[in-house]
Amino acid sequence: MHPEGNPLKGVALVVAATLLFAGGDTLGKHLSMLYAAPLILSARYIINLVLVLVTMWPRHRIAVWRTQRTGLVLLRGLLLALATVTMLLALRVMPVAETVAIIYITPILLLLGSGPILGEKVSPLGWFCAALGFSGVLLIARPGSGLDAWGVVLCLVNAVLGSGYHLLTRILTRTETTMALLFHTALVGSVLSVGMTLALGVPTWPTAPDAGLVLVYATFATLGHLLLTSAYREAPASTLAPVNYMHIAFATLLGWLVFRQLPDAPGFTGMALIATAGLLAAWRASR
Repeated sequence: MHPEGNPLKGVALVVAATLLFAGGDTLGKHLSMLYAAPLILSARYIINLVLVLVTMWPRHRIAVWRTQRTGLVLLRGLLLALATVTMLLALRVMPVAETVAIIYITPILLLLGSGPILGEKVSPLGWFCAALGFSGVLLIARPGSGLDAWGVVLCLVNAVLGSGYHLLTRILTRTETTMALLFHTALVGSVLSVGMTLALGVPTWPTAPDAGLVLVYATFATLGHLLLTSAYREAPASTLAPVNYMHIAFATLLGWLVFRQLPDAPGFTGMALIATAGLLAAWRASR
């Protein structure tokens, strides 16, 4: 956070980012039910890559892609790209609210992974947060919930991949520049998604209106990440972390408005447990 940072502005930027993410999730569900996921992701990552190059190349030139630990940087980009694939595949068969809620156990997995990987001690509160978060997942995905079992598995895989991505981010920020991490994330995502599209083919090309929705989906994702990055220049992570859980609220609202899907009472309880566990983990980190 810069000395002139504005915490209120940071919070507003996170709220706007989570609204864009929820809007992207909703559009992603609609589009993934009609078209192949790699095609949708190709548009997202190519737009992301072009935006990074247009905004950073004129000033920084070759420094945009210069790295010191290239293998880990590429692995980080691959983890995020695969996580995005699993997210779209999960949304194809899962309600938006439950999908977003389950992947928010990522901070809990990150907390547990910090012990063996980064050498950080996991406190009793950390273990409690983990138990609370996983209890929430069990409530959401309990037998009789009506959720697609494969979709739940994809959500959990997404959370594991996301945890690996964030752990590598914490490791690589010690040696790599932010712009190099952004560039390689966009590059790896573009190569993977375009490669999958070419390998699997395109059974159905989007209609003109849906092509517009694909563009909006890609724009929402890109702008959301830019706003989130800007927010952390205005306020510390401990202030902004709880605000990220607005994503679940927005996803629930948009899932109801667009698809008329709402979690049942145990599902809402599970979502609340996951959010509470994440907030406690954020509070622990701030201390």
